[in-house]
Amino acid sequence: MIGLSLPIPSIVVALCAAIVMYFIGAGFWLSLAILLVWLATLWLARPEPTVETLTRDDGSVSRQTMIELVESFGLPVLMLDGQRIAAANAAAREELGTHLVGQDARVALRHPEAIRLLAKPEGRAIVRGLTGARSIWQVSRVPIDDRFSLIEMVNRTAEADISRAHTDFVANASHELRTPLASIIGYVETLADPEAKVDEATAARFHATVLRESRRLQSLVEDLMSLSRIEAEKHEVPRDRIDLGQLVGSIGSEVAMTAGDDRIEVDTTEAVVGGDRQQLDQLVRNLIDNAFKYGDQTAPVKVKLSVNSGEALLTVTDKGEGIHPDHLPYLTRRFYRTDPGRSRTAGGTGLGLAIVKHIVERHRGKLDIASTLGVGTTVSVRIPLAGPVSATTASPPASSLS
Repeated sequence: MIGLSLPIPSIVVALCAAIVMYFIGAGFWLSLAILLVWLATLWLARPEPTVETLTRDDGSVSRQTMIELVESFGLPVLMLDGQRIAAANAAAREELGTHLVGQDARVALRHPEAIRLLAKPEGRAIVRGLTGARSIWQVSRVPIDDRFSLIEMVNRTAEADISRAHTDFVANASHELRTPLASIIGYVETLADPEAKVDEATAARFHATVLRESRRLQSLVEDLMSLSRIEAEKHEVPRDRIDLGQLVGSIGSEVAMTAGDDRIEVDTTEAVVGGDRQQLDQLVRNLIDNAFKYGDQTAPVKVKLSVNSGEALLTVTDKGEGIHPDHLPYLTRRFYRTDPGRSRTAGGTGLGLAIVKHIVERHRGKLDIASTLGVGTTVSVRIPLAGPVSATTASPPASSLS
């Protein structure tokens, strides 16, 4: 708004001049006319007011700025212009496809739960099967303004898998513990019943069964505790320097003394790795024990340790029935058995290869199982060799005598 801005001193001078002219005889109307003309010239000569335009900073950002912002998100994020995808970061493009931008979000997400969420200005939904048959995503819509909104996607598949694995583990462990306990309780109750009239031969057989099931139960509990300890330490990289060749040779000699020299063939070389001696001992024994249980009882188990490309390569080979290819991906699962009846008869707990897998993972190694039906099975373990011993580690500094 432009207002009056006449200089007050100039007005006072014009008024004084008109008064003086009136008193010297110029007359009232002439003095008034001169005053008005003077004031009019002041009005015409006034400076134009300066109008300052203020830019309002309301905190809004441009569309390009929003696109650059969502690109840096680690989670899949979509920016919607209405219902159309205006921007998609790298994580979203990897999960949903590279041609997202410009598509209708309802077409890109293609899921009833997601479409129902898009019908609302904001909200959250659990979408199953969005990027795979077993995938679970938490999808949230957050409005930016009347036009733009953000879609954030959080992958909950791993959490669901872990929860499912824990549930399955508890169920399987309960089943495995209940089976020997039921046998023990049943036979002991029969032996303790005075009216059962069990003869000595039957009683001896019952006692043998109770002893066998008790030992099986003991082995199962020990394996469960061992697996729990290994999982608790899986993030701690072992630092001890272990000669795996010497360890394998020692175990092979022990096995040969009990099973016979014709049942095992051992070929080793020096291979120093960073490891946990107790766990590596357990790994080797589990592999040899499995080979004896499920391999041909008349053919020797071959154990070989070699060094290849900076890794110690341990292979345990048996000559047996082999394993069907359908079972190979699941052999390291807890309590997984290709033949449950045969495994229990052989005294297996179903945890041996699961323990091996976790030990290998803790030692930053690789586990591979290859098998051919009618030929046999070979289990290979690769563990990185330990680095050279530093001078300070190899020889501690000599103490000075004063």
